[in-house]
Amino acid sequence: MKFKKIFALGTAVILSASMLVGCGNKSSDGATNDVIKVGMVADTGGINDESFNQSAWEGLQQAKEDFNIEIKVIESKQASEYISNIESLVDEGMDLVIGVGNTMKEDIETEAKNYPDQKFAIIDETYDTIPENVTPILFKENEATFLTGLIAGKMTKTNQVGFIGGMENSVISRFEYGFRYGVKEANKDAKVNVQYAGTFSDAAKGKSIANQMYGNGNDIILSAAGGTGMGAIESAKENNKYAIGVDKDQSNLAPDNVLTSALKKVNVGVYDTVKDLVNGSLKGGEAKVYGLKEDGVGIPDSTKKLVPQEVLDYVDTMKDKVVNGEIKVPATKDEFNK
Repeated sequence: MKFKKIFALGTAVILSASMLVGCGNKSSDGATNDVIKVGMVADTGGINDESFNQSAWEGLQQAKEDFNIEIKVIESKQASEYISNIESLVDEGMDLVIGVGNTMKEDIETEAKNYPDQKFAIIDETYDTIPENVTPILFKENEATFLTGLIAGKMTKTNQVGFIGGMENSVISRFEYGFRYGVKEANKDAKVNVQYAGTFSDAAKGKSIANQMYGNGNDIILSAAGGTGMGAIESAKENNKYAIGVDKDQSNLAPDNVLTSALKKVNVGVYDTVKDLVNGSLKGGEAKVYGLKEDGVGIPDSTKKLVPQEVLDYVDTMKDKVVNGEIKVPATKDEFNK
């Protein structure tokens, strides 16, 4: 039994009901029907980050349209709001509460223990022992950035390419080492220069780091840094250099400068999880994992605009080798150094 609590949401932004709530909760005669309700807590990047959170939000929106469910999203301005935002959704009777991002790992685990009958999902994190009421949604980002690294390795003119990470954690490690492996595989002479911004939400800092990298001879930069990476793409545009996007197809931000993007189809993971909930087949206690084989990561069709066909053919060949198990893409420093 859930006890109602009153929480000060502080600066959390609760999206308007007209955008969030499905219209299927009443029948034509005015009677109230049981409607599945799904809540999502976005991390500090917000749902307009052109990246990770936005992709999750788009998957939830699509699920609303297809399954006639009610949805609600709370955007968090700071990490200290996560647990109160999660509890707010629990108290509103959500059938599933989704936490976006590994920074919510401990808060989701805590609430899973506090509310054992409540279903939770968390994107980008798992546990040594997964709680029975939690579904982790994971991605093989290293497989996506491996493909972009192949492109960077083939297309660099200076043999210097850059990687900008948001914060050092296991997720961004997968982005980094998949990219480095791809560059190394495609071009033994190319060097990957790595710098971490320490934030996922500072576009100005991302732009400053990218400006410095481009000034030092890097001609292609991949940024796995959320909103911080937006600044790096702006820098590429201003410096007439190449950038590689992440999470979503970010070519629209700079069509002449974004070579490709490492797609992480968070929208697919969210949509599939809600579909399982609707169908009654959602299993807590086990992770859902998406890689190239599951079409959960990859590169977008827009890559064809700037990347030569012979490079695309090479990438397709290497992709098939990953899918078939002939190539294992490293996800950590130790795996990369083997």
